[in-house]
Amino acid sequence: MKKSVISMLFVILLLFVAACDGGASKNADGAIGDDGYYESGDNGGYNDNYDTGDSNAPYPEDSTDTGSSYEPGADPAEPGYEDWESSDSEMSGDDMPTEPAEEPNPGELIENGWVETATENTSTFSIDVDTASYTLIRNYLMKSNYMPPKDRVRIEEMINYFDYDYPQPEEGKPFSVTMEMADSPWRSDTKLVMFGLQGKALDPDKVPAHNLVFLIDVSGSMFGEDRLGLLKKSFKKLVEKLDKDDKVSIVTYAGSAGVLLDSVSGDKKDEIISALDELEAGGSTAGAAGIKTAYELAEKNYSKDANNRIILATDGDFNVGIYDTSELVSYIETERNKGIYLTILGFGMGNYQDDRMEQLSNAGNGNYFYVDNERESDKIFTYDLMGTMFTIAKDVKLQVVFNPEKIAKYRLIGYENRVMANEDFNDDTKDAGEIGAGHRVTAFYEVFLTKKSGPAETPETPETPETDPEEGDDPAEPAPEEGEGEPAAEPESEFGEDDFLVLKMRYKEPDQDISKYMDTVMTSANILAEMSQNMGFASSVAEFGMLLRDSKFKADSSYDSVLKRAKANIGKDTFGFRGEFLELVEIAKTLDK
Repeated sequence: MKKSVISMLFVILLLFVAACDGGASKNADGAIGDDGYYESGDNGGYNDNYDTGDSNAPYPEDSTDTGSSYEPGADPAEPGYEDWESSDSEMSGDDMPTEPAEEPNPGELIENGWVETATENTSTFSIDVDTASYTLIRNYLMKSNYMPPKDRVRIEEMINYFDYDYPQPEEGKPFSVTMEMADSPWRSDTKLVMFGLQGKALDPDKVPAHNLVFLIDVSGSMFGEDRLGLLKKSFKKLVEKLDKDDKVSIVTYAGSAGVLLDSVSGDKKDEIISALDELEAGGSTAGAAGIKTAYELAEKNYSKDANNRIILATDGDFNVGIYDTSELVSYIETERNKGIYLTILGFGMGNYQDDRMEQLSNAGNGNYFYVDNERESDKIFTYDLMGTMFTIAKDVKLQVVFNPEKIAKYRLIGYENRVMANEDFNDDTKDAGEIGAGHRVTAFYEVFLTKKSGPAETPETPETPETDPEEGDDPAEPAPEEGEGEPAAEPESEFGEDDFLVLKMRYKEPDQDISKYMDTVMTSANILAEMSQNMGFASSVAEFGMLLRDSKFKADSSYDSVLKRAKANIGKDTFGFRGEFLELVEIAKTLDK
């Protein structure tokens, strides 16, 4: 019996020694295991709950066997979709863990409803020239073979992704206005009203110099060819367009922010490109610190005669420092008053923060793009970005006053997060959107006509009578002298017998704080028997957006209707983007069962 007890005690002692020996593999600095996967230092908690799958597996969209839970057609924003490039660790290659993307918090799907003109005949909103929503939708449909989340479908950004053939503005005006009305394609009892604004093109000899700060996210989540790799290629295209009068600074951020270049002349392309080539992804994401450093650098190098702008490129996942969106928005709103604008370029999927990027760009008087492939990079960096970087009119507000004798009900299509209180139209302290050189803005209303409106004559070429503060039959009061602090007043809305509505516009010159006023009257001369090519294609995009949203206002909308009208109005399609739109509609038609 004693021998048995002694033997048992001996075994227990051996087990205890073995356990102690196993624990000796813990590194002296506190790391657990030979590979040091968990560090005892400040890791921000970003290693918690990570899987340790094969990070060298191909990108899920190109792979049939990744070792993850990804399946073709899975939503990249849903749990279980493993975005292997989204790790915020400082590791790479075999040591990089894979991170299951968190499910985004979808925003409430808000749609502008019908409004009775007898109750309220005035509608006010800020313009929007962002295009990110369309590119995200394309990424979902073409790369993931998945219907996009409804809350990421912003119809105005879909419409404004495309070019339209609007006339250049008259001398002395920042933009022209095109107005058309035609039968609605999805309801037999309503009509569509389209407004198109065309920003003036700048004379190449009068283009101001660029003073740019590239604010680049190099955190671990930016690892990959479709993120940091595509980012480098994109910025190089912009660098090639700069000259000796332009200045470039580069700020990078991961666990902290740092200045890589400080005000380098645009003709030193090799130096700038070399700095871009050296960028590597790794670390957590101190986005707020990067934004603060970039604004400080932009302010230090500020030039009143230049285009002072920060271009932020990121996947939007800030997890160090100030990461509350409202705090960042407040900070950026304060900084924009110094004349420094913010443009945002989004990259990557999985844990992409679309809503945040849109809010920050709006706060910074800038624009928001999403870059999903090199072809989109070409479009943005050789065309769109160069136009929007030169602001020709800021705080542009549109106010539509409907004639209750002609229009019974109306609803604004899209622009849900751009709607403004009617009293904000004359308040110059209220922020609104910007128009860049050569840029276009398109907006739609759907309306019910009253029985009193009667049949309207439809001439072949509609004409749009205009008034503004400088000329016209009923001009507004001229803008006050600097220092008076009051915007120019607009005339009272007195409708003529043939007037359907008045489109009022307020805008500020880029260097002014007092708004100017324009207005345009829609009459039966603007009503078309058949849609123009501009209206035909733009309305097909709007209808597609309503189908993707499963809008309660979609009525008789259908993918076949979208395809038929888009094909009939595809136009020149120089870059092939309208043809690609047809492909997206076909894919959605197949998926939406």
